[in-house]
Amino acid sequence: TTAGTPFFRSPLEVPPDGAGDPEGQYSYWMMHRRPQWKVLNYGVNGETTSQIRARFLDALKQGPRYIIILAGVNDVFQDLPLNCATDNLFWMYQQAESQSIMPVATTVLPFDGATPDQAEAIDKLNEWIKKAADKMRMPIADTNVAVRDPQNPHKLNGSPDGLHPDVGGYRNMAMSLIDAIEPIEKAWR
Repeated sequence: TTAGTPFFRSPLEVPPDGAGDPEGQYSYWMMHRRPQWKVLNYGVNGETTSQIRARFLDALKQGPRYIIILAGVNDVFQDLPLNCATDNLFWMYQQAESQSIMPVATTVLPFDGATPDQAEAIDKLNEWIKKAADKMRMPIADTNVAVRDPQNPHKLNGSPDGLHPDVGGYRNMAMSLIDAIEPIEKAWR
């Protein structure tokens, strides 16, 4: 989702600048709304938290002020144990903080074909993410709420493939992320 699937392939997937419709990524909309911000897209389609963790330190080497951590739905999609995702997320949160980089926690998104067990796992994972963010005093963006169908919270409000948000969903995710980051950014100025 961070990469911009299915609209965009990130610079990690198609070096050096990525490829596709840039409006299909939340980073585009964040910079569109806040042109003074530079938001790097380090997403790779389909990765689990273990795969993201394996390359996480590379992202931290860029020395960002914030790092948006949106991970876990592919663990659920692949029916991996929930503690795998929570352990990896906690490690990433701690690694960012240890390098004086503010982690921005995000809830994971629903997907249309989720089984009842997968939908329940997404709910449990999101509750864990919210509690971890509160305990660690991290900003949190409820990107799940930003993209879900108000009539059916276990489905996307709009999607070209049933797995990822439509362009409007990516724009809504960006606004949710801006709302989470901006108060901290204003306090630092």
